[in-house]
Amino acid sequence: MNPPLFLDAPTMARLLGPAAVTDVLADVLRAGLDPDAGPPRTAVPVPAGELLLMPAAFGSFAGVKVAGVAPGNPARGLPRITGSYLLLDGADLRPLALLDGAALTELRTPAVSALAVRSLTPADRPLRLVLFGAGPQAYGHLEAVLAVREVAEAVVVAREPVGGRTLAGYARTLGVLARTGTPDDVAEADLVVCCTTAREPLFDGTLVAAGATVVAVGSHEPAARETDTALVARSEVYVEARTAALREAGDLLFPLSEGAIAADHIRGDLADLVTGRGRPSAGRPRFFKSVGMAWEDLAVATALYRAARSS
Repeated sequence: MNPPLFLDAPTMARLLGPAAVTDVLADVLRAGLDPDAGPPRTAVPVPAGELLLMPAAFGSFAGVKVAGVAPGNPARGLPRITGSYLLLDGADLRPLALLDGAALTELRTPAVSALAVRSLTPADRPLRLVLFGAGPQAYGHLEAVLAVREVAEAVVVAREPVGGRTLAGYARTLGVLARTGTPDDVAEADLVVCCTTAREPLFDGTLVAAGATVVAVGSHEPAARETDTALVARSEVYVEARTAALREAGDLLFPLSEGAIAADHIRGDLADLVTGRGRPSAGRPRFFKSVGMAWEDLAVATALYRAARSS
């Protein structure tokens, strides 16, 4: 039996770019994968933070991600998200590959957002982007958005000014007009992307224009959110999967607990958008909330394994 492949972060980035990863996710949804059918994420508190266990199986493959969330790591110069992904043969569960779990997360989460952006934003004009955050996910989301849409201007809103200026500078190296800004810049945005560790709303949701799209990816905890009740209540809401969103998405659970929305306020999921069953209407903001799901990791890990085997 051949030993499992090891795919590190540089290898993964070389094998698949943001556009290709976005297409991978769309393809598995078109192939019939049901995001609601997968097992829930297991979260275990540990002294350093939290361990997450995320198994999935589809088609000829199975896999599991063991991820660590260590809030104290950045202060020590270490990544906040750690972990590994074990890809298995679906028929006999033989190990096929071991992947850098943090790098996998940094690939798949922006691609999930890009898939939603591709469905929820207009393709006929450049977008004004407001990006909250300056960590790895912010960089990944900038690149993923640029893979599916033209951006007229990117405004970075970050807790740490130096990090915000650095990300804006990086955007300019990609040919994007970019600057730092404030939360009020959402009023002029076509697309707002939130990828932070915030536990309270980042901006006033009444400022978001009708027809604008807001994507929030920073939290999978019921007690944390990046957006306020006002935004969610006035928006068409889309999610990865209804069961996961109603179990983990504080951005939706807070408005639900306040009586501002009901569970049927969710208009659709990613599969609806990809297959054309869900089409956004005009005149309201569109809100996409993701919590990160195991099927996404499996789909991307499978594609990376296949690309590595054929290269």
